[in-house]
Amino acid sequence: MNRLKEALFHDGTSQFCKYDEENGTYTFVLRTASGEVNEAFLCIDNTEIEMHCGRHEGSFDYFSVSIALLEKVVKYHFKVINAHNCIFYDMSGACDYCSDEWEFELTAGFQTPDWAKGAVMYQIMVDRFCNGDKSNDVVNDEYVYIGRGVTAMSDWNEPPAADGTRQFYGGDLQGVIDKLEYLSKLGVEVIYLNPIFVSPSNHKYDIQDYDYVDPHFGKIINDKGRTVAHYESNNFNAEKYKSRTTDLENLEASNQLFIHFVEEAHKRGIRVIIDGVFNHCGSFNKWMDRERFYRGNSDYEPGAYECKDSPYNSYFKFGNENWPDNGSYEGWWGFDTLPKLNYEESEKLCNYILDIGKKWVSPPYNVDGWRLDVAADLGHSEEFNHEFWRRFRKVVKEANPEAIILAEHYGDAHAWLLGDQWDTIMNYDAFMDPVTWFLTGVDKHSDNANPGMIGNAEVFNNTMKYQMSRFQNQSLLVAMNELSNHDHSRFMTRTNKMVGRVGTVGTKAASENINEAIFKQGVVMQMTLPGAPTLYYGDEAGVCGWTDPDNRRTYPWGNENFELMEFYREAISIHKQNRVLKTGSYTPLTCADNLLCYGRFDDKDAVAIVINTSGKDMEIDIPVIILGKEDETEWERLIETSREFYNCGRIPFTQNNGNLHVKVKAMSAAIYKNKN
Repeated sequence: MNRLKEALFHDGTSQFCKYDEENGTYTFVLRTASGEVNEAFLCIDNTEIEMHCGRHEGSFDYFSVSIALLEKVVKYHFKVINAHNCIFYDMSGACDYCSDEWEFELTAGFQTPDWAKGAVMYQIMVDRFCNGDKSNDVVNDEYVYIGRGVTAMSDWNEPPAADGTRQFYGGDLQGVIDKLEYLSKLGVEVIYLNPIFVSPSNHKYDIQDYDYVDPHFGKIINDKGRTVAHYESNNFNAEKYKSRTTDLENLEASNQLFIHFVEEAHKRGIRVIIDGVFNHCGSFNKWMDRERFYRGNSDYEPGAYECKDSPYNSYFKFGNENWPDNGSYEGWWGFDTLPKLNYEESEKLCNYILDIGKKWVSPPYNVDGWRLDVAADLGHSEEFNHEFWRRFRKVVKEANPEAIILAEHYGDAHAWLLGDQWDTIMNYDAFMDPVTWFLTGVDKHSDNANPGMIGNAEVFNNTMKYQMSRFQNQSLLVAMNELSNHDHSRFMTRTNKMVGRVGTVGTKAASENINEAIFKQGVVMQMTLPGAPTLYYGDEAGVCGWTDPDNRRTYPWGNENFELMEFYREAISIHKQNRVLKTGSYTPLTCADNLLCYGRFDDKDAVAIVINTSGKDMEIDIPVIILGKEDETEWERLIETSREFYNCGRIPFTQNNGNLHVKVKAMSAAIYKNKN
């Protein structure tokens, strides 16, 4: 290797950027080739701060300097000098000059929860996971939703219809409680629940009441009244639904069951994250009450749809003064079933949602964090949104300093991840997108295909370099790395490399020509790239499905792909047993057509990962010296996948001339680690 350039390394991990909380200082460490660098400087704001070589290990020298940071957000790079060269080093690597775009960045004092770094998470859409209590099931025509009566599905295994928002399968919190042992044995460390608050839809992204868990997920103590007639198109007579979702005894009992669920999860070492949908609510919401569920109930104030003098009128933006039954309110993306919340004109609303943020991370609920739905769309301006999330972070962290704030966001989230708003995001740009394109050549919705992207390791590496540069390390290590979720096609379906949706190609096509070898490659990447690997319920069991709503099929209890499930357990175990895969540095190692190789390393261990997307076996040299390991180091292969099988047998290797020489099978993934 070009020793001077290729040996240079720095990132935001604790090995290279150490924070001394007591003294408020940071120690910056730069790795260089042994004996190659005469001088090294930390460059901040046009100031060069001399670094000193305080450590020598094998092929590398380590220069360091400790300083107190005067600015909250600091951008920096490095300059190294030897007898012949002056070279700069930033997030793009060794370079002749630096660009502001590629500067390292940190926010003084910004810390994300240690428990979330590399944590194995598991996303559950409650209605589709497990039915543990049939007494709380939605019944046929219990109420009208978007013009028609709802349906209770009699067949758990029937896929959802293309227009399936009215279909309910009966999954509930008791079902999740019943499967906690399963999740624990799988290796899950965090459960992320899609919305659980009172809501009329099966997905529950149209909140009716933020203060209570939906009794259809919880407990129904008082159950009375009629359902709507099959021909009815409104909820004037939906007495059963009204009783179930507005009766305080039902609501309190449901919250108590949730408390029990969190306690049971915590007993097993499993944390819980819940979904916050705060940019809009639902037309059923008690503040709006378009459906008249709360009228005449002395426990509730009149809704803004009914009354101009409602205490909630300012929560929404109305286009005219036509009360009662004023339907001129602004809808999120124009949907009248999703009233847009009007934060800018209601400090009362702001305070209410801030109290909700605090409430659920505090006793007795004690959840471990929030996932925030389309968080950047909260208000009507970006300026307001930034300020609101600063306030939200303050109240949540004061209530529970270890709570995580994780946002759904598409595109560059840099401005939101400066340590004063979100902790991190659902990691589309630096995980789901590049992994999907590299392995399958289709996008995450299965809407577009580009076969030329399959196996293009150069594009993958360049994409990862840039997208990871948009994170500070604190955010990157806790980013939610999903192969599938409730908004995109199942990754198993993407392995068929087909463009389609359930409405155009049908349900069956989602399971045709799938490729488990590709799926296993994706799992290996999920367990080894920086971030928190997050399973979408059923991925481990082989569930297929096109994008929403087909991706929301039920968990196939009794029909699981047990071989795939066992593979997931092995991959999760490798991830959890090797701290380097949770918090270690990341670096590309080598690449070629259809061949990707990258590494993770810290001051103790090193791991090399190889992905071969071609149809033929290969022999390669992996330059593991870049990971800080010297010749004669003993290595072992932890796992290898192929088209036919996977193998967890520990195969030994010895490092020579800076490399591991290995044979990799066609359509395979393999993980190698130094022996301790």
